[in-house]
Amino acid sequence: MTNQEILRIAMAQSAFDINCDPEDFAASTNRVVLSRIGPLARSYYKEPIACNLVSYGNNIVASVKEEYRGIVEEYIGKFEFFHCFETPNLHWLDSRMNEKGQKVCFMAEYFLPDMEKMRRLPCNYRLELLEPTDFADLYQPEWSNALCQERKKLDILAVGAYDGDRLVGLAGCSADCAGMWQIGVDVLPDYRRRGIASALTSRLAVETLERGKVPFYCCAWSNIRSARNAVKSGFLPAWVEMTVKPKELVEKMNR
Repeated sequence: MTNQEILRIAMAQSAFDINCDPEDFAASTNRVVLSRIGPLARSYYKEPIACNLVSYGNNIVASVKEEYRGIVEEYIGKFEFFHCFETPNLHWLDSRMNEKGQKVCFMAEYFLPDMEKMRRLPCNYRLELLEPTDFADLYQPEWSNALCQERKKLDILAVGAYDGDRLVGLAGCSADCAGMWQIGVDVLPDYRRRGIASALTSRLAVETLERGKVPFYCCAWSNIRSARNAVKSGFLPAWVEMTVKPKELVEKMNR
């Protein structure tokens, strides 16, 4: 696959996620569509969602419940599209949505493989490819980014790094949708800054591509360590998302 083919696959999946057309992400003006989670959406999209703002760097596509359409249209028309994903401007949206019982919730940056740079990176530790039966007993707190207890049936492939017989790093990918697998990675604290994370991530990304799937990587804006790992592993920033949910859910997460 080429970078352009991978981008088209990602945009098509995002269109399934937020109920728009893939071409909307490449438009030069913002788009507003009715919020609906379709049957082909990524598994972690769950109602209730008041709105979801997505940008691939050209505009904003806003997937919105009808009762919040006016607020969101005013917001994305008031500020430059890339400023809508940051303070102080997002306080404008959060304040008005709070009056409706909603608050800004999730914000994240997503990465796609750069096929001109993607390759297996070397590692000073033994790497081993793991199938679901191999990592069935690894749903532990230290591997919570690589494997997800709540969606364990989607965890489909992993790569472990071993110091002797000890597992010191783990990258896993979940089949969150039909054509794209999401990669997460954990390394034990005493083994960080040794190139293990990038070796695991790049190996798993290549294995995913060889199976005909597109690997993707996600992290928060402020998680510099994770973003650096993505870039070192052969990924590039591709799109951003911001989701507004009921404020009682946000408050529950903060307790």
